[in-house]
Amino acid sequence: MYTNPVIRTDAPDPQAIRVGDTWYLFHTNSGGRNVPVLTSPDLVEWTEAGDALPELPAWADAGKTWAPEVIQLAPDRFALYYTVADRDSGRQCLGRAVASTPLGPYRDDTEGPLVCQAELGGSIDASPYRDADGSLWLLWKNDGNAIGVDTWLWSQRLSPDGLRLVGSPAKLLKQTEPWEGTLIEGPFFHRHDGKLLLFFAANAYDRDTYAEGYAVCESPTGPCVKAGENPILKSNAVASGPGHASMVEKDGRTWLLYHAWPPGQEGSTDPGRQVWLDEVVWTDGRPVVKGPTAEPRPRP
Repeated sequence: MYTNPVIRTDAPDPQAIRVGDTWYLFHTNSGGRNVPVLTSPDLVEWTEAGDALPELPAWADAGKTWAPEVIQLAPDRFALYYTVADRDSGRQCLGRAVASTPLGPYRDDTEGPLVCQAELGGSIDASPYRDADGSLWLLWKNDGNAIGVDTWLWSQRLSPDGLRLVGSPAKLLKQTEPWEGTLIEGPFFHRHDGKLLLFFAANAYDRDTYAEGYAVCESPTGPCVKAGENPILKSNAVASGPGHASMVEKDGRTWLLYHAWPPGQEGSTDPGRQVWLDEVVWTDGRPVVKGPTAEPRPRP
């Protein structure tokens, strides 16, 4: 059995990949680390494993390195996509770094950001995705709420080595529903039974109104239609503002990793946004999140 939260310290925007018998989880900067990384044999017991990105590129400033996500491109090649403070624009922009092991250290050898929509408030929340046909894609959000404009979720194809974008970006979704407030963010793709789903968080991250929803997309470039049952994960008596999730599969079951505040402590840094793990069950092809749960449950 296990009991949420599985990480009880401040670990916002969690994303995990499995390499061999080990899970590697990355999250937004904390404790003086740019990209904290933890390891686990079972998605429940996590051990801190250092800083996956100990050195930022010369064009970036430290202190606001957010929402890192990693994808394995080859047995000895891993790509990290992350949000960082771009010195020239003064906005949050996207970088990419590579390493030969999942723990890193990852190295960003670029002379500037991979994506930086400064005129749209900046670019944040990068998420890499390999589709069923082998094509590689990057999702992100323009940080419109930073300047009072729309927050779109974007996608664009990546080169096979993951180092550059190919073609033109596609607009997928923006905030439109009352529950979303003024923004949507934290996108990721997941394909289930051939159907491409786009998950996203919405509303203010430091409020109990923060929640998770999804849309169904015809392709990685859209069009996408939001689910009528959104949000599928929201605050309850045990967790506040759950969202900015990632999805993993283990032994035929699907699990959602996400962050949430202790109720009444939204916006705090101690304990801050803790990591929760709850199962996703599929009902008529639709994802149903069994959570947030605080009672003991069977381990994955």
